[in-house]
Amino acid sequence: MKSLEELKALKEKAKAELSIRDKEYLAKIEIAMSTCGITAGAREVLNSVLEELKVRNLTNVQISQTGCPGLCFHEPLLTIIKPNQVRFVYGKVTPERVKKIISSHVINDQPVKEWLINLE
Repeated sequence: MKSLEELKALKEKAKAELSIRDKEYLAKIEIAMSTCGITAGAREVLNSVLEELKVRNLTNVQISQTGCPGLCFHEPLLTIIKPNQVRFVYGKVTPERVKKIISSHVINDQPVKEWLINLE
């Protein structure tokens, strides 16, 4: 940054991008990042999700971290939330499974049923 004006312009650009994401999104992905989740590999899952979204240039997917939902034996947990649909909770998620979950469920609306822990 060379000036205060550049910093202000950068701030406004970031606010505009975040505003768009808040209003319109393809999906929201929640990753349980409590102690039990992190111990089971949630940090690696989060990094894989971020990398896969970057590779696919998916800027309309929101990512959030949550606490323990009480399903420690299924950790790492990843939840997909799409507008006007039920939540889909994936259990025992690995970095390798992230690619299929994103391509199949987030992009093509085809949940990977064998990895779901809720079948609503």
